[in-house]
Amino acid sequence: MDGMTKFFFDISVECPYGLPSTATYRQSVFGPLPDDLMEFFWHKGYRRNGNTIYTMDCKGCNGCVPIRLIPEDFVPNRNQKRTYKKNRDIDVTIGPIEVTEEKLSLCNKFLSGRYPGKGSSAEEYYAGFFLNSITSTFEFNYRVDDRLIGVAIVDLTYDCLNAVYFYFDPAEGRRSPGTYNILHLIEFCKKKHIPYLYLGYWIGEVDAMQYKSNFKPHQLLIDEQWVQVSKMTTCRQQKHAA
Repeated sequence: MDGMTKFFFDISVECPYGLPSTATYRQSVFGPLPDDLMEFFWHKGYRRNGNTIYTMDCKGCNGCVPIRLIPEDFVPNRNQKRTYKKNRDIDVTIGPIEVTEEKLSLCNKFLSGRYPGKGSSAEEYYAGFFLNSITSTFEFNYRVDDRLIGVAIVDLTYDCLNAVYFYFDPAEGRRSPGTYNILHLIEFCKKKHIPYLYLGYWIGEVDAMQYKSNFKPHQLLIDEQWVQVSKMTTCRQQKHAA
């Protein structure tokens, strides 16, 4: 990895998560990468945005903490069990990423509800993010009575599943779709014997990310070491103890 750092450069922007520090992305653009190299980047806490591999190097802030699950070790809590049962009517399919009017409409509905006034569009997300991939990327489609209610974009290698993005119908919020999506990905990993499920960043100050820390045990990347967080330990406690 040390030999590759010369290919990375820093870009500083306003923090996309609303934290007071300036966000600095340490990133590099790549062509198609073999599975073992993608897995290496995920193991080191890097993320993918289209054909860009990046990590956060923000001065005075260490809010973005990579989080991952070992699916075989996961034990659902009471609320997660209820969420899984509540969504038994969902039909899930997996396949290559395909752009359809139905998906663009749902994604735009999600973006306008989640990020009002930002001007983001589904067309931009698909063109610059979802379709512009450098590894094996797939989508899970969630349907109820043939009506699309959610789409999960994932990267998939032999040993890792990387959760890239999930959008859903805001009107289905009572289903806890974000939680259900991760529960389904966990079950998929178990069936396919995939040892690691990467969930991106956990940020303690961002309420919308707290659901990730409810999946236990999980692991946080702290001081370049993956540290296990058990049922009796919170993310915040583990982060401050390190």
